[in-house]
Amino acid sequence: MRVYLVIMDETEEALVALRFAARRAAKTDGAVHIIAHVPQQAFSAFGGIQATIEAEARDRAEVVATGAAGSILNESGKMPTITVRVGDSAKVVQEYLTEHPEVAALVLGAAPQGNPGPLVTHFTSVAGSMPCPVFVVPGGLSQDDLDRLS
Repeated sequence: MRVYLVIMDETEEALVALRFAARRAAKTDGAVHIIAHVPQQAFSAFGGIQATIEAEARDRAEVVATGAAGSILNESGKMPTITVRVGDSAKVVQEYLTEHPEVAALVLGAAPQGNPGPLVTHFTSVAGSMPCPVFVVPGGLSQDDLDRLS
């Protein structure tokens, strides 16, 4: 089974990548895995406050990923696998790919204007050493274009 990995956050380009991945998965009898990334919090001398901030960020990431899962369920009829990870985003993705050799492609959405985004920049610069292809979906694509291309 082909597995398409998407990093979910609250950006429009993440939603574009998710739609593309969901449509590809539906057409190839594949699946979608979602990583909801929570950035590592800066050290705080007040551990309780830091733990609360991290818990709130984790809860928010889970809400975003779960909301996105509903659109995949509608598109493909299959519930995606959702993982919430804390840490550096590039490292989190690399670790996930190492743990999940079944991932057939990393699907990223590029910002519609300006810099494509830190994940796109990072993973396209190391694409030659990746364990799977990296799909970069332009963030400015219309729904019709996404449907046609996927």
